[in-house]
Amino acid sequence: MVLYTANSALDTGVIAWSFYDGTGKTVHMAGDQNDPPYRTGLDALLDGWRLIQASPLISHVSGDEFRTDYLKYEFFFEKMIEQVVQMEGL
Repeated sequence: MVLYTANSALDTGVIAWSFYDGTGKTVHMAGDQNDPPYRTGLDALLDGWRLIQASPLISHVSGDEFRTDYLKYEFFFEKMIEQVVQMEGL
């Protein structure tokens, strides 16, 4: 799961997100959800997700508020889920 927040603090609101299900149980497409999976990055941590990497803090220059560019506050989360695999013939 990738969460983009309004600023560098994990307790600020999520403004964009991507979700990839490695278990194959669900398939998500861009734009298929109106609401983020979590209100903040901190909410994801409290639900058992592990924070893997956060974007570096970059100083804002005057006029940045008018640029359309990449989202600066990107946080990657993972959650380990136990899966039972059945082997044929055992």
